[in-house]
Amino acid sequence: MDVAVDLPQGVLFEPVARIYGEPLEQLPQDLYIPPDALAIMLDAFEGPLDLLLYLIRKANVDILDIPMAPLTRQYLDYIESMRASNLELAADYLVMAAMLIEIKSRMLLPRPKAGAGDEAEDPRAELVRRLMEYEQMKLAGLKLNELPQAEREFFWVETLVEKSLYVRLPEVSLDDLREAWMAVVHQASLKKHHKIGREELSVREHMGIILRVLRERGGFVQFERMFDPDIGVPGLVVHFLAMLELAREKLVEFTQSEAFQPIYLRVHQGGSESGQEGA
Repeated sequence: MDVAVDLPQGVLFEPVARIYGEPLEQLPQDLYIPPDALAIMLDAFEGPLDLLLYLIRKANVDILDIPMAPLTRQYLDYIESMRASNLELAADYLVMAAMLIEIKSRMLLPRPKAGAGDEAEDPRAELVRRLMEYEQMKLAGLKLNELPQAEREFFWVETLVEKSLYVRLPEVSLDDLREAWMAVVHQASLKKHHKIGREELSVREHMGIILRVLRERGGFVQFERMFDPDIGVPGLVVHFLAMLELAREKLVEFTQSEAFQPIYLRVHQGGSESGQEGA
């Protein structure tokens, strides 16, 4: 579209715009520009306290000693910008604007004399308290937002785990075995007697005794019932060592029906007693 414009001689013409480097002398009549195309997007704040806190931190002033005059002026300038763009957004901020103007007016008025030892109330005290509480809540919210969140830092994964039909019995730990042994020693100490003499005890002989007792009682006997307190502490020690030796050679094993239940001694699954009967 060519448009001819007559200009007086000696008058310099400034184009209204340049498109791809070419000067545009007159705006086209058929160009439609949406009303919101040139709207200015202001910084979004979560409320009046958020805006006040932003202005205070931007000016790098002490929150306990707020200069009300410049703060009120900057706040009202922002309110006017909001009113020009969206009146509904400015509605929640008008109450805070009135509060700032009131505080500024009270600071300009002469303060009444306080009594001896009393300090005059600062008109900014309530505003400072609200700002400090809001800042604490905002910082706490930022820390919570930094924590890992589902569907943001990680995703939930579901998997199918089939239940096994095999019932796994709890293993007998060394502590369980030690406590059971101490209980046997305690019972033996109640029936101890002094006897002077020398007695030679054979671990192999006690191993055979243990295997015979297991065979006679069905191969499954409670741990405490394998000890005879009448044989004395030396005999109990040798009997216990024989039991440990059988467990080491995988001829017997210790087991429990469930945790914290009595310990049982039984013939090891697949073990053989024939190798110890003649001992």
